[in-house]
Amino acid sequence: MRALPILLLACLVLAVPARHSLAAAPVTSVPAMDLSRYAGNWYEIAHLPVSFQRKCVADITASYALRADGTISVRNACLARDGSQAVAEGVARTVEGHPGRLEVRFVPGWLSWVPLVWADYWVIALDPDYQWAVVGDPDRKYLWILSREPTMDRELFARLKAKAEGVGYQLEPLVVAAPLR
Repeated sequence: MRALPILLLACLVLAVPARHSLAAAPVTSVPAMDLSRYAGNWYEIAHLPVSFQRKCVADITASYALRADGTISVRNACLARDGSQAVAEGVARTVEGHPGRLEVRFVPGWLSWVPLVWADYWVIALDPDYQWAVVGDPDRKYLWILSREPTMDRELFARLKAKAEGVGYQLEPLVVAAPLR
């Protein structure tokens, strides 16, 4: 009779899928990032599914611009299912002591004092020439593979996916949003 509760607990543990590997390295951001070089236009090559991108079917872009107050304007756009262009505009701020980490919000400025409106935006891999980036968060809920070009080399894409998997991202549901060559 004593073995039954242990057996039930073991079954429950095994039935719950792991969000990420316990042996995976922690998610870290790049140790250095020049925001003026990071600013500009990026094309989304792939992303993990997220509710706010459900309506996007193609031509997903992100544009970043430095602002006089030290924040960064963010403009995300995509072609929606109905053929219209969907746009979300927001603001990002740096995280002191962590050059590769930003916090982003897409709610009105008057709500910016609420901590929950800011989302982690960590650059976890970055090309030395700022031609591609892998962006995620410490909880592995979000992941984007970005490029300065609207397409990406398949071999490079495979290496970037391996980097994400190496820090525990589960990429089975990865949505490839742009052509690979």
